[in-house]
Amino acid sequence: DLGIEESWLENELNKLNLKGWKLDVIKDQRHGIKGTKVTVIQTRHEHFHRHLNDIMKIIENSDLEGNVKDLSRAIFMKVALAEAKVHGIPIEQVHFHEVGAIDSIIDIVGAAICFNALKVDEVHVSLVELGGGMVKCDHGNLPVPAPATAEIIKEIPTKRGGVDFEATTPTGAA
Repeated sequence: DLGIEESWLENELNKLNLKGWKLDVIKDQRHGIKGTKVTVIQTRHEHFHRHLNDIMKIIENSDLEGNVKDLSRAIFMKVALAEAKVHGIPIEQVHFHEVGAIDSIIDIVGAAICFNALKVDEVHVSLVELGGGMVKCDHGNLPVPAPATAEIIKEIPTKRGGVDFEATTPTGAA
């Protein structure tokens, strides 16, 4: 509820020229605080993995503003560097499984679009809740936080165990 109109955001995201998604936007309330919940719905399932270069090309070939492209690329680079370190491989070989899915591209680019539109100067956060339990991914079941999340968020104060699920993903951490 910071002032971004749903139709405007969808129009900006359509500049990616990426098919297979839609936004589900609803008014929601958590702990007595109202807000807007936006969920990316994948309308077709992908059965391939994208490399960082593939995602960078989608962003570069879009009609998005330069600042949005730069921030989107920086966020994906942060995830790619963490994945490369965790898996012990060069960044060019990182496969984006969950992160390469359309919903994550829309999440990251959508956040960059909003960040740019709101002309954010600084971001302040409380302790980041990581969650608890296990998370299922392409590499099997892993403890929360997933290794890439732990790598990305290592300089940020966190807490865990407030909920028994993955509260911060690599995409969210980046």
